[in-house]
Amino acid sequence: MRAARWAALAGTEAMVDEADVVEAASEAAEAEVFVHYAKSAVDDLDVTVTFEEGILEVDVYLDAPDDDADPEAVAEGAVRAAEAAVDDLLADVDVVEAFDLDP
Repeated sequence: MRAARWAALAGTEAMVDEADVVEAASEAAEAEVFVHYAKSAVDDLDVTVTFEEGILEVDVYLDAPDDDADPEAVAEGAVRAAEAAVDDLLADVDVVEAFDLDP
């Protein structure tokens, strides 16, 4: 199963470390998957995250049985969890400064 979404916050890439964004998103996506499945039940999980020029891209591939949960819904939830983690990380970024706006 695959789910991918993106969000942009132009100007923030200079204010946050790209590696921190990628790590936060990846950890959140994996944690969301393992809320629904035991690690031993997951045949394959691939979480790919990029954050370049203020664009967050999250791709989750999940191969797991659909006995207890819908793998596609879990993958989509993992993408949402990754986005939420990045939103939390960027919450301290001054939006006025990020967009170079006059207050």
